[in-house]
Amino acid sequence: MSTFDYVMQGFAAAVTPENLLFALLGVLLGTLVGVLPGIGPAMTVALLLPITYSVPAAAALILFAGVLYGGMYGGSTTSILLNTPGESASVITALEGNKMARAGRGAQALATAALGSFVAGTIGTVLLALLAPQVADWAVHLTSADYFALTMLAFCTVATMLGGSAVRGFAALALGLALGLVGLDPMSSQERFTMGVGELANGVDLVIAAVGLFAVGEALYTASRLRHGTPEVIPVSRVWWLPKEDLKRSWKPWLRGAALGFPLGAVPAGGPVISTFLSYAVEKKLAKHPEEFGKGAIEGVAGPEAANNAGAAGMLVPLLTLGLPTSATAAVMLAAFGSYSIEPGPLLFQTQPLLVWTLIASLYLGNVMLLVLNLPLVGIWVKILRIPRPYLYAGILVCASLGAYAGSQQYSGLLVLLALGIAGLAMRRYGWPVLPAILGLVLGPIAEENLRKALQVSQGDPGVLVASPFAKVVLGLAVLSLLVPLVLRGLRTVRARSAAPVS
Repeated sequence: MSTFDYVMQGFAAAVTPENLLFALLGVLLGTLVGVLPGIGPAMTVALLLPITYSVPAAAALILFAGVLYGGMYGGSTTSILLNTPGESASVITALEGNKMARAGRGAQALATAALGSFVAGTIGTVLLALLAPQVADWAVHLTSADYFALTMLAFCTVATMLGGSAVRGFAALALGLALGLVGLDPMSSQERFTMGVGELANGVDLVIAAVGLFAVGEALYTASRLRHGTPEVIPVSRVWWLPKEDLKRSWKPWLRGAALGFPLGAVPAGGPVISTFLSYAVEKKLAKHPEEFGKGAIEGVAGPEAANNAGAAGMLVPLLTLGLPTSATAAVMLAAFGSYSIEPGPLLFQTQPLLVWTLIASLYLGNVMLLVLNLPLVGIWVKILRIPRPYLYAGILVCASLGAYAGSQQYSGLLVLLALGIAGLAMRRYGWPVLPAILGLVLGPIAEENLRKALQVSQGDPGVLVASPFAKVVLGLAVLSLLVPLVLRGLRTVRARSAAPVS
C-alpha cells in the first residue's frame, strides 16, 4: 500500500466524530494552557495521562498532539498582551510582540502569530508525513548498539544544554534513571531499588511519575510564587486578518522560521526554544528595517512563532520513528505510548500504520481548527488570563491526585505522587532541570534493554558498542556535546579576564 493510500485511510479515521471531538478538545485545552502562564503542554499532557486507561489509543494520542500544537499557539497570547510567556518557546515572542501591543498594534501581532503558526504548522506536518516513513525505513536496520548510542546522545545533549550547569543536568538525569530502574530486573526477575515496598515490584508507574515529577512539582513551584491581584492585560480589538503591508513583511519570516524550526525540533535538546532564538537572530540580520527591532518589529514575531510551531512537528519525527523524545512533552507522550503497550520506533509504521497516519492526519485538521479558534476568539482568551491563580493550581493538584489514584487504585500511588511532587518542587527551587529527569525515567529502561542485548550478542565484548560506523558517529557527537560547552565556557572566561582592566 502506498503512502498516499495510508494518508487517505488516516484522514478517513481522523474525521470520525469521536476523533474530531478529541482533536477539538485537544486544541482548545492546548490553547488554554498556552494562554495561562506557568502551565505548558507537558504539564497538561501529564495530567491527562490517566485517560489512557479508558480511552482508545488513537483518540488519546490525537488529544495529546492537539494539546502540543495548541500550546504553541496559545503561548503567544500572553507573550504579546502580558509580556509573560505562557510557554517557554514563546519567550522570544515577547520581545517584539509586547512592544507592538503597547504601541496599539496588538491585533496585528496576534494575527501574524496565529497565521505564522498555521503556515509553519502545516509545512511541518507535511514534512512529517513525507520524512517520517523514510526515517522509519532507514531505522529498521539499526542494531541494539546503535539505539544505545542514540540514547546516550539524548542523555548527554539534554543534560548539558539545560539548567545552565552540566552537574545539575546529570544529577537530574541520574534521578530519572534511578526511578526507571525501580522494580523487577527484566533478566533475573529479582527486585531492585524497591526498598522492601511490595507495591514497587512492578516499578514506578510512568503515568504517576510523569504527573508527580512534572505537573505536581510545577504546580507547587508556581503556586509558591504567585502574586496577588489581577495581572494587567493590554486590551486588543477583535482579530481577523493582517493589513497588506504587514502580510508582505511577514510571509518570508514564516517560511524561514519553518525551515529552521522543523529540523531543530527533531534534534535532542534542540527543540522549539533554540529555533525561536535563531529565527529572531536571522530576522534581525535580514530585516530591511533593523532599527525597528526592540521597538516592535513584526518580523520578530512572525519568524519565531513559525519556528515554534514547525519545531512541534519536527519533534514528532524522532518520537515516532526512533522512540526518542526531544522535549518534555514528547517524553510524556512516549509514556502514553507505553500505557498502551505500543513501542514507538521504526516498526511502528508497519505494526500500527492506521494509528500513525490517523495521528498525522489529525494534525492537519488541528491546524485548521486552531486558526479558526485563535483569530476570532482572542478576546475570550484574554479574559481567561484573569482567572485567580490559587483556584487554578488547586484544581491542577486535585486532578493530579484523582488521576494517580485512578491509575493505581491504591493509596501508595498517592504517596509516590506526593514524594515525586516534592522532589519536582525541590528541583525547581534549586535550579535542577526537570527534562533530564523525565528523559531518564522514560529512556532509562530502553537504554538498559539495548545495552544488554548488544552485550549478549557479543558475549560481553564492549567493543560492539562502537562496532558500527553509525554508533561511532553518534557517540562522537555525544562526547562533543559534553566538551563543546566546557570549551566555550573556558573561552568566555579567558575573554572576560583579558577584557578586565588591569589594576
